[in-house]
Amino acid sequence: MKDKVILITGSSQGIGKAIAFKFASTGARIALNDIQSQEENLKQTKEEIEKMGSQAKYFLTDVSKLEETEKMVQDIQKKFGRLDVLVNNAGIVKDRTLAKMTQEEWQSVININLTGVFNSTKAALPLIIQNQGKIINISSIVGLKGNFGQANYAAAKAGIIGFTKSLSKEVGRFGVTVNAVAPGFIETRLTENLAEEMKVAIKKFTSLGRFGKPEEVADLVVFLASDKANFITGEVITIDGGLAV
Repeated sequence: MKDKVILITGSSQGIGKAIAFKFASTGARIALNDIQSQEENLKQTKEEIEKMGSQAKYFLTDVSKLEETEKMVQDIQKKFGRLDVLVNNAGIVKDRTLAKMTQEEWQSVININLTGVFNSTKAALPLIIQNQGKIINISSIVGLKGNFGQANYAAAKAGIIGFTKSLSKEVGRFGVTVNAVAPGFIETRLTENLAEEMKVAIKKFTSLGRFGKPEEVADLVVFLASDKANFITGEVITIDGGLAV
């Protein structure tokens, strides 16, 4: 991955940040992305990557807005000269049962989690094709199995799976691979806020008896972006410690 350019959306914290660090450790150059409110976190992440000896720049962009996203990709091309890998990671949650869910709670999750994937991929695709690159989309086991109180999130993450499979058929002729990763419960800020009894119940039904680590998801993403995964495309790879078995 040395000197390749990687764009990771939603990379100021959590899984996205772990993915950025993992790519940086391979010598890749990192294009970080998140919204304006996450600028301080992005700055810190950028500085940490530079201490590792890799190049990083950050871009304050709302991926739910196509024009902003197109400008981000143009800026990446100007600053780095290329783009090899796109990791669509940006996402939010606004959990509520459907009976109580507002239209804003539905639409905002769809806009970021699903339309954001369309926008980033649409904008980046010409550069990805040019370099026979890789696209990795972060879905979720919730997109495969559903979850109480997450109809909006599940719909978006299931949409990513269909998007991944369809796009892989369209761009395979250019040597581009498109895959999805479907994490289970990972140790992030979101899972920290779960009630303790919920954490215990989840671990009980997880074969490995624990939550995953962001670094474990990052390892899988970097593998899919590497030459070792050149014949893998259109796949959805679950990384959940056996929760969905």
